[in-house]
Amino acid sequence: MKKTLLPSMLTLLFLTSCLFSTPQTEPPPEPLPPTDLSSFKDGLIPEYHPVLNDLRDASKYAINFVIADDLYHITGSQAVAYTNTENVDLSEVHFRLFPNILGGEMTVENVTVNGETVTPEYGLSNSLLIVSFKTPLKPNETVILGMDFKITVPRKIELNYGVQAYYEGVLALAHAYPMIAVYDDEGWNAEIPPQSGDVTYADMSFFVVTVDAPKEVTLVGSGREGSRQDNGSRQTVRYEAGPVRDFYLAASPDYEVFVKEMNGVTLRFYARGEFREGAEFALDTAARSIEIFGERYAPYPYTELDFVSTPTLALGIEYPGMIAITEWIMPPDIGYLESVVAHEVAHQWFYNLIGNDQLDDPWLDESLAQFATMQYFKDAHGDEGWEMYRAEVKGRWAYAGNQPIPVGLPVRDYTDVEYSGIVYGRGALFFTALRDEMGVEAFDAFMKSYATENAWGISAPETLQALAETKCSCDLMPLFEEWIYP
Repeated sequence: MKKTLLPSMLTLLFLTSCLFSTPQTEPPPEPLPPTDLSSFKDGLIPEYHPVLNDLRDASKYAINFVIADDLYHITGSQAVAYTNTENVDLSEVHFRLFPNILGGEMTVENVTVNGETVTPEYGLSNSLLIVSFKTPLKPNETVILGMDFKITVPRKIELNYGVQAYYEGVLALAHAYPMIAVYDDEGWNAEIPPQSGDVTYADMSFFVVTVDAPKEVTLVGSGREGSRQDNGSRQTVRYEAGPVRDFYLAASPDYEVFVKEMNGVTLRFYARGEFREGAEFALDTAARSIEIFGERYAPYPYTELDFVSTPTLALGIEYPGMIAITEWIMPPDIGYLESVVAHEVAHQWFYNLIGNDQLDDPWLDESLAQFATMQYFKDAHGDEGWEMYRAEVKGRWAYAGNQPIPVGLPVRDYTDVEYSGIVYGRGALFFTALRDEMGVEAFDAFMKSYATENAWGISAPETLQALAETKCSCDLMPLFEEWIYP
């Protein structure tokens, strides 16, 4: 997420119950998780087809959304096939209910484990749902977890940059389903995220999502559109997305679509017609970014990349195979658009393809995406482009007083100014110092290996450092202690 420095979570229950009593918002029938991953091949370039076998134990979501005519009340149901890929028994699974900390409300009912009704527990201001098992789930065992849910989407964009909101005719649905948390060396990883940074930390998963919505809106969903049906005043669209770390959905009656094809990848930008020039400029930038990053790191994995313009308070927000761009930078003469698009496209590598804990180690995606943007400007515009964006990065750090604050802190340990200046500024400059220490040839080889060896998994600071030291046959601890570690 490239950020600018710029309610109550509960609505009245009787209003909610009235709004959800209409036929169009009745909870849809519980879906079935996909068992055959071969259909996801169409969303991946051929080079990545083998990963479907490697990730056969990843979580598999089947989700049904019903969007009411007002566009901010939603009912849903989901079933998830969850496999214990850890080396310990698991007595429970944790789900994040992000709407409850993003200014809206999510309620969950009819929770089941392999079809048997259970009573979950809640925590973290109702943003955490804990489903316990009668008997522990052993390694390699799979369980089917089902539930129904209702969402009231906020109609303001003050919290977390408006990633989930219905505002100015645009519905932005980020993290709008119960999401399984990551289990790592800390156990189930869940916390209430600060306002400054990203909110999710997620494993790769597969999604089959069916959306029932008013016919007059244009729907845009993660992954590939599998089918579309006209139901009179309503429409039903089915999406398949995976492997991805999240599913994102946007909708607006005002969207027009602008398309660009490049080397087997379809690029689309959904925006109001008045933003045609900006959308086409952004698509050209995205195509150039994919080519540059594909050469420097690893090929872009998907056959599509979609953009949507939204009223978000961030300049841009990354999602797997999708990017939201704030409307106010859409006229290309403003000057932000090229750098924002390149930065967000870089996140398709650093956040999605190579995952990380975005709350505890934000530099592993944001600092790297900033450095990648510098490399984009170098390759697209030569030395002048490199120096131009390097000056932008240095300006970020200067805004934080050029303080030698460690880059490797969690988001919660920075002020807003420090988060922008250190993670987006000093963090990007760290990678130029790392390149100078390693030498250009060793550094470029390291970046390729980092992208390919950690693809589809989750990286950590020690992973990056160890690989860099292997590539340069040198001790980089003094450099990391100077720049990264507290």
